[in-house]
Formats: sequence, structure tokens, C-alpha cells
Amino acid sequence: MIGVSSTALTLNLAGCGANSADVPPPPDDQSCQDWEWDSDDGVWECDDNDSSYHGFYYFGGRYYKSKSSLLKSSDYKSYKSSASYLGGGKTSSGFGSGSKSYGG
Repeated sequence: MIGVSSTALTLNLAGCGANSADVPPPPDDQSCQDWEWDSDDGVWECDDNDSSYHGFYYFGGRYYKSKSSLLKSSDYKSYKSSASYLGGGKTSSGFGSGSKSYGG
């Protein structure tokens, strides 16, 4: 449940309005330097070709190798059913922001 709480806190701090505030900031994790926001599932995905976590989903401080393993996580299930959920293309300021990439 810690991951859900920190995600909810991040989303509350992000607020609404500018595009940079539509999604929580990318993870600060040295294992991946390039991130892409998965707007369908409301989580970050590692897009760093040089990382051993390339293609992994990141949620609640953990990497998930596949979407099915992410969807089975009890923390993710709690997040998905919460008001803080930003999946399904939804953002804190509405719907349809598309994908966002951060990193090098």
C-alpha cells in the first residue's frame, strides 16, 4: 500500500493545468534513464535501450516485467480502483494526453 500512498501524494502535488503536471514525475531510479508514460495503465515504462529493465513497468518502487504481472499486483489493483488512478488515457487535468517520454 506504500506505493499507492506515494503515488497519490505525487498526484496531489502535481495539480492540474500545464502538460508537465498532467502526470507524476518520472521515477528517479538509476537503473533506467529514459521513461515513457503509459497512459493506458497510468504507470511509467522504462524505455532505456541500455537498461536491463527496458520494457518493464514501474509502479510503487518496483519493476514489473510484463503488463500481466503489473495487473496482478495488489498495490496496483488498489491504485486502479482509487480516485488517483490516471490510466485509461485519463490525466489529472482530463482525458487524452497521449504518451510522454522523459530521459535521454
